Amino acid sequence: MELSSRKKKILAAVVEEYIRTAEPVGSKAIAATGDLKCSSATIRNELAELVSLGYLEQPHTSAGRVPTPLGYRMYVSELMERQELSPEETAAIDRGLGERLQETGQLMNDAGRLASQMTNYPALTLAARPAATISRFDLIYIDANTFIIVVMLSNDTVQNKLVHLPVSVDQSMIQKLGTLFNAHFTGVSEEEITPTVIHAAERAAEDNLGLTAVIAAFAIEVLSTAQEAQAYLVGESQLLHQPEFRDPDKAHRLMSYLSDGGHLLDLPLSDLGGENEIRVLIGPENVAEELKDSSVVIASYDAGDNMRGLIGVVGPTRMDYSKVAAKLSFIAAGLSRRLGGGSMPPPGLDNKLIIKGEDSNGQTEES
Repeated sequence: MELSSRKKKILAAVVEEYIRTAEPVGSKAIAATGDLKCSSATIRNELAELVSLGYLEQPHTSAGRVPTPLGYRMYVSELMERQELSPEETAAIDRGLGERLQETGQLMNDAGRLASQMTNYPALTLAARPAATISRFDLIYIDANTFIIVVMLSNDTVQNKLVHLPVSVDQSMIQKLGTLFNAHFTGVSEEEITPTVIHAAERAAEDNLGLTAVIAAFAIEVLSTAQEAQAYLVGESQLLHQPEFRDPDKAHRLMSYLSDGGHLLDLPLSDLGGENEIRVLIGPENVAEELKDSSVVIASYDAGDNMRGLIGVVGPTRMDYSKVAAKLSFIAAGLSRRLGGGSMPPPGLDNKLIIKGEDSNGQTEES
């Protein structure tokens, strides 16, 4: 059902008042906004219809109304005003990201801390790494029962492992395996190191001791780890300042979930197409059970070297989505400029956001 203009104004007023007070909103509070030219009785009737349509709910018979996830979704997708950051806020973000040249991990961690401080919610920054392969193997013979595997990856990182053997092996076997792995296991993906390939290498090396399998297993482990996204979480304790998380058990469950890190933003980066694009996941739209009573707001950024990154915050469904989206968008643009060569939004345009989410029928909406 298409909502009338008056119903939309009343819904927006309820959401904004509830965001401000965290208390159920009654008809008197809506009438006091001054934007509606109708009686309190008319407002009460409209509130009742919004309840029946699923946009609002009434915690108790005598209480006011609070938004449902569907109400928040309507508000985010169609009703909220896009906010501009103040000059002081944009200056604070620039200072926070640009005080000094930083190692990428430190910059991401600082960006998350800045997002958490500016929104008063826990923040997570995450960067996807480009696919890497092993460019070189070095097998270093120590003694008859010990050798070291050293692998250099295409992203110039180096990993090594000390291997202790229950049997003796001579140096010539280690050298033969080093030559074989450099010939057949460099420049390949994790998926290409199959049992068939490993067995063929064992036969070629005349390896009856299982050394080939040990080296191949380490190669697979290194390649798998190289593809994992780097995640930095800060500000979990910010949840304790929100009325929705006064229940210690509820707060503990969500904080425990957040402390695990990277899975929070387990979302295909392709879901966020361009710079300054925002995705808002409200309550049940989140897949994880621990986030069903929370909202996640995420912005994407260019992390350089063909990498994409995300920065997001988690908070109650009663969050000021417009302010949060504007701040995350500007922080993401700052990260893009410093890591990927992107540009900051022109003054006054940092509120030109694409808000993407799911409507009640599961269709993607943009506004």
